[in-house]
Amino acid sequence: MKAKLVRIGNSRGVRLPKPVIEQAQLTDEVEVSVRDGAVLIRSAAHARAGWAEAAQAMQAEGADRLLDPEAATRFDETEWQW
Repeated sequence: MKAKLVRIGNSRGVRLPKPVIEQAQLTDEVEVSVRDGAVLIRSAAHARAGWAEAAQAMQAEGADRLLDPEAATRFDETEWQW
């Protein structure tokens, strides 16, 4: 498919046909990069995407424990009460 660059202020852009947007599952925000002379457009990664699944996998493997031993602080020794 060929497309023309259009002026957008001081920049230029490409209009993507609706079927291309739907097929690529693009949303309002995309990531644009260049690789080997080609422009790549893909859906933007959402912050914390996959964190819940990663936490569940860590829990299933027993890898969700504290890395450092607990250390009491002055607050724990003098001010904290249950």
